[in-house]
Amino acid sequence: MIHKTAIISEKATIGENVEIGPFAIIEDDVIIGNDCKIGAHAVLADGTRLSDKVTIYNSASISTIPQDLKFDGEKTTLEIGEGTVVREFTTLNRGTSHRGKTVIGKNCLLMAYSHVAHDCIIGNNCIFANGATLGGHVVVGDFVNISAFVLVHQFTHIGSQCMIMGGSKVNKDIPPYIRVMGEPIKFSGLNTIGMKRRNFSKEVIESISDAYKILFRSGLNTSQGVEVISDKYSEITEVKYILDFINGSERGILR
Repeated sequence: MIHKTAIISEKATIGENVEIGPFAIIEDDVIIGNDCKIGAHAVLADGTRLSDKVTIYNSASISTIPQDLKFDGEKTTLEIGEGTVVREFTTLNRGTSHRGKTVIGKNCLLMAYSHVAHDCIIGNNCIFANGATLGGHVVVGDFVNISAFVLVHQFTHIGSQCMIMGGSKVNKDIPPYIRVMGEPIKFSGLNTIGMKRRNFSKEVIESISDAYKILFRSGLNTSQGVEVISDKYSEITEVKYILDFINGSERGILR
């Protein structure tokens, strides 16, 4: 299961039933869970932490040092959740002293040439298409779909179940459950298909829809819109998540 040309440190921890392809490099401070597959020429640098059933394809670079001039060699990690697939030539940087780790959740798919920078936190069941690029300190919720060649500015937050159309430049926080596109980036509707796939009720989807109509189409500013939505839908968990996201935004949300 381990190719004879693979270069594997004796200090690395490798689980059961792990496949490691030709010329892969596994450095000292690496932990690989059970049933993982590591492709040819992949590099798992110090700080790599793979849960069970993670697949790393050919020539991916995992837990390499941050592209941050403030990084000073501190011991940090890159953690990948169970069942996640990382495709060819993807680059994933470990954390800095700011957060200490970069985290990618369970059952994600990171397609070829995508990049996740230092200190990012990625939720579960996310899909990053080819060339999707995240700057440092980005936080992404669950079930987010980021299309090809999207550029996400550092420190940006993206809410759960968003869909970002290809080639977009994200420089504002993106609230949950919506589709965004264009340059400059703008609201383009609800991610209704995604919500239906997650078994959201018709009533909840209608409440979310009305909340965004108030926020984006009523002529109110953000603070006024949040107040109206809070008065009307404070008992609906999904709408409360939208309100909490907006109230917690430091970069400001898109308009």
